[in-house]
Amino acid sequence: MIFPTPVADLTPNTAAFENTPLVKPTGFREYDARWWFGHPGSDTPPELNLMGVQALGAGLGTLIHEQGVKAEIVVGHDFRGYSASIKNALVTGLMMAGIKVHDIGLALSPAAYFAQFALDVPCVAMVTASHNNNGWTGVKMGTQRPVTFGPDEMGRLRDIVLENTSEARDGGGYRFVSNFAEQYLDDLSRGTALTRPLKVVCACGNGTAGAFAPHLLRRIGCEVIDLDVELDHTFPRYNPNPEDLEMLHAMADAVREHGAAVALGFDGDGDRCGVVDNEGNEIFADKIGVMLARDLSQQHAGATFVADVKSTGLFLTDPVLQANGARADYWKTGHSYIKRRVAETGALAGFEKSGHFFFNAPIGRGYDDGLVTALAVCRMLENNPDKSMADLYRDLPKTWGSPTMSPKCADEIKYDVVERVVARFKALAAEQGEVAGQPIRELITVNGVRVVAQDGTWGLIRASSNKPELVVVVESPVSEERMRAMFAAMDAVLRENPEVGDYNQTL
Repeated sequence: MIFPTPVADLTPNTAAFENTPLVKPTGFREYDARWWFGHPGSDTPPELNLMGVQALGAGLGTLIHEQGVKAEIVVGHDFRGYSASIKNALVTGLMMAGIKVHDIGLALSPAAYFAQFALDVPCVAMVTASHNNNGWTGVKMGTQRPVTFGPDEMGRLRDIVLENTSEARDGGGYRFVSNFAEQYLDDLSRGTALTRPLKVVCACGNGTAGAFAPHLLRRIGCEVIDLDVELDHTFPRYNPNPEDLEMLHAMADAVREHGAAVALGFDGDGDRCGVVDNEGNEIFADKIGVMLARDLSQQHAGATFVADVKSTGLFLTDPVLQANGARADYWKTGHSYIKRRVAETGALAGFEKSGHFFFNAPIGRGYDDGLVTALAVCRMLENNPDKSMADLYRDLPKTWGSPTMSPKCADEIKYDVVERVVARFKALAAEQGEVAGQPIRELITVNGVRVVAQDGTWGLIRASSNKPELVVVVESPVSEERMRAMFAAMDAVLRENPEVGDYNQTL
């Protein structure tokens, strides 16, 4: 026994809080870990303390030994006021469990994934809460590059930590890898100089990407308009989340003001990229995925593309993709799920509506990297010199789609609610009932439920993997009216469950 047994609830500013690991079980999520750590002035009780982070590190180290992989790990941290402290506590636990730590310092998640290859280290632990509000923390982990943990590994890690079965071992060590950010940027920019001059808005929401993305875009020859690239962990304007309309609106305003060819926006840990075209159209990431798939399938005929169940149906129905022999594979939402699916199927790329994009060779190494996505967008513009970003967007078949909408639902109950919703729609389909005024053509239940009506209009309900929320997305290839009708139908079923709260945004 390395530490006292972790507990799920402790009062801050007490002796017990300093001497007992606090680790709330719900922080072990489907494919990464995420807890409310708190910040000065917050009244919300913390779910994790620094001793709990040490216990997490020791548990991860024990799992690494259990899996039989080389006992070395890359660690990095994002730019929040407490992330370095959390990383240092994690490192202490890892070393106590006999793990040699390679610390790359302030980093993007994809920089940590790249370090697994560049430093020939099998394991990674990136301290980040991605786009979550200030006060959240988390860890993205993996022991087999380029994939990260899924439910099985997260469940085993949870058991080791909460059951206090971590083992102390000799052999732990630490080294700081100097100037690793430059090595990462050198790798990305090598051989990618553009011949088409592009004026690009680079939006970072004051998150970690501000230390990386503007420099990369300048290296490849872009004229860069900086937007909120100064690092500020209070996120003074908005959370760095290119799926949220607030950030997209700011990007659109900057494009119009500066006459830019495109705006590229990055989330808090740099593994996602959002896009606004030269006319200020805020393009949802799944549509960007279709545009990139079109461009890539011209060069790689017959390519397979993985898309998450939140994404547009165009991956299946787009005539250009069909003509290029492209194959679509819809899979579970979540960066770990899509990353693993891309690796298993040998797909050329995988796309999530959230903006996590995964490129296999010869474009990338299989993990999600917002900067690689940005480079792919710039190359797509270079490959189409007679067209603007807006032209490429207009070339897509028209569909009406919603943003990702997230009604509140507690972590402890959200999966039960989704099970009820799935059962409700299965019963409706068995009775040959209708949804939004039409027969149900198909139910896709690989991740929550995606209900497809006869005319192709669809709606999705699933549980968020990293926040106390549900996820709702709707799309119609017919009309905005049909999209809204589907939303009303999905919301009506949700409202049968009193545990479901208000939306973060709605139609």
